[in-house]
Amino acid sequence: MSALPIDLDLAIESLPDMLDGLMTTITMTVIVLALGLILSVPMALARMSKNPILSWGAATFVMFFRGTPLLTLLYLVYYGFGQIESLREGPLWFIFGSAFACAVIGLALNHVAFMVDVVRGSLEAVPAGLVEAASALGISPQQTFREIQMPLAVRYGLSAYQNEVVMFTKGTAVISVITVVDLTAVANSVFEQTYDPFTPMLTAAFLYWSLVNLIRLGFRLLEARLNRHLRAHEASRTEEHTEAGSSLPLVTRGLRMSRSLFLRAPKEQTP
Repeated sequence: MSALPIDLDLAIESLPDMLDGLMTTITMTVIVLALGLILSVPMALARMSKNPILSWGAATFVMFFRGTPLLTLLYLVYYGFGQIESLREGPLWFIFGSAFACAVIGLALNHVAFMVDVVRGSLEAVPAGLVEAASALGISPQQTFREIQMPLAVRYGLSAYQNEVVMFTKGTAVISVITVVDLTAVANSVFEQTYDPFTPMLTAAFLYWSLVNLIRLGFRLLEARLNRHLRAHEASRTEEHTEAGSSLPLVTRGLRMSRSLFLRAPKEQTP
């Protein structure tokens, strides 16, 4: 009996199906993340609005969909809406009759609810003095938001957004319960056929781990690109301090030499 709890032959044999399931997971992740970026910004602005209707409406949305378990939400969207006869006979059934589309809807509602606070916190982290200065210079609020607040908010919220993306990517594994054939669904299928719990699950775990670390690497590169001006500024300051420190001994030696020459100069004799 092999000491390893994994059957390498089974892992290699099931790898093509695993990769197909991984592509479904990646496709689902990309679609929902795009919807999250599109929908979370106006929702965050509504949450920050002084209009009580907009503010309370956005707050209610966030409170409900953040507090609802994702698995329950998927069941409600896929199985619950399928019980509505008018919906089954209407034009929207091509959406709610698809497990993939229902998974997108359920994941997007949950993801946007979390993203609203990420976007709101990032916008509130922008110094108010910058907005006031832009207003004093006659820059329109729309231009201020587009060219000052949003670029800074992206830098401030990048770490929080990275954590949300990583958690969301791993959380997509629950879509297999509504018959979407993603990576977890393929691993469960291999387990049901072979009764080997280790090989398919460890293979799926390795693929999830690889995907998550690629995402982290992408965020690291993006953060380095966005903050490259800070590193250049820090490097210039370090160079200035180095040049100042290296020139100090020369100045000191010059002062000492001048002093010694002055002391050694012959005194004028009085007649």
